[in-house]
Amino acid sequence: MVAALAITLLAACSGDPASIGPPSTPTSIPSGTTPVPPPTPAQTSPARADPAPITLAFGGDVHFTRQLAPLLDHPDTALSTLRPYLASADIAMVNLETAITGRGTPAPKRFHFRAPPSALRALDAAGVDVASLANNHAVDYGQVGLRDTLAARRGSPIPIVGIGADRDQAYAPAYLQVRGSTVAVFGATQIPDWTLATWPAGADRPGVAVASSGPGLARLVQAVRTAARRADVVVVYLHWGTDYTSCPNSLQRSTARALSRAGADVVLGAHAHRVQGAGWLGGSYIGYGLGNFVWYGHNPEAGARTGVLTLTVQPTSGRVSRATWTPMRVTASGLPARQRGATGRRLLASWNEARDCTGLSATPPKLPAEAD
Repeated sequence: MVAALAITLLAACSGDPASIGPPSTPTSIPSGTTPVPPPTPAQTSPARADPAPITLAFGGDVHFTRQLAPLLDHPDTALSTLRPYLASADIAMVNLETAITGRGTPAPKRFHFRAPPSALRALDAAGVDVASLANNHAVDYGQVGLRDTLAARRGSPIPIVGIGADRDQAYAPAYLQVRGSTVAVFGATQIPDWTLATWPAGADRPGVAVASSGPGLARLVQAVRTAARRADVVVVYLHWGTDYTSCPNSLQRSTARALSRAGADVVLGAHAHRVQGAGWLGGSYIGYGLGNFVWYGHNPEAGARTGVLTLTVQPTSGRVSRATWTPMRVTASGLPARQRGATGRRLLASWNEARDCTGLSATPPKLPAEAD
């Protein structure tokens, strides 16, 4: 679990206080103080060892509709079966695909998802450390529902990214501290639907962070570039892709390249109801589709395939050195269950094969010092 966090323009906190590291040392000397001279050779401390790797765990789309709704009668145990796969990581993240409200008028669209604020408590209890609400269901119940969602965000036990009272807040990352290393996490959507068209966050208007082509993507790229100068690791979680497809579309590919160039170490997301391929793009790790995760209704085989993606990151370089996929299937309950034995091996092979249409590498590139 994440040790501690600080959020730009975002008031929320969670974590394990027992592992919180010391605050960072100011780089400037306050006025009226006497500068401390550098230590003599006899006083010099031994060089610090490289910081320990950071583990990041990601699941796909989550909501609490239909058969999943009764789970929130007991939020502390609602997702307990997922805790072993999420809480074991330093930072775990999902996309919460729902308005957080019991009020409002359904938007003029086909599907509508909503849940009470206890949904955030359920995520926290399951080991989730940060969630994105930048998706095409966050404003399913209009302005009233959005007002409630923002109120729930302010009182959330975990930080929420990708939505806000204005554009600055919606595009702001959560900054999370792990053993002295800083991880910046963004959320944004590029699904061209009613939500993106009607509720993009503005200068003085609430809404979601939009990352489709144009000013929205440019704003996200600039925010990532800024965060990369402050954080050791930068993660961008996107709502992207074409429904029911197993390969990334051209916008996903171009967005991944732009964010990688801007300094994002991890770029991934969900929406397509399918698991899409993952791998390395230069020094960045890209996961094009995590699939449904906690999902209602009857899921056919392709839609039921899901899992938890766990990445090992070296904080000194921000480089992902290892990626592990834990294969799961969404069951009739709407909850994913780990698959083992022959089924697990088949699903793991399918996840690896999905990389074939992505142009991504199965292994990380060598750093210059590692090259022959």
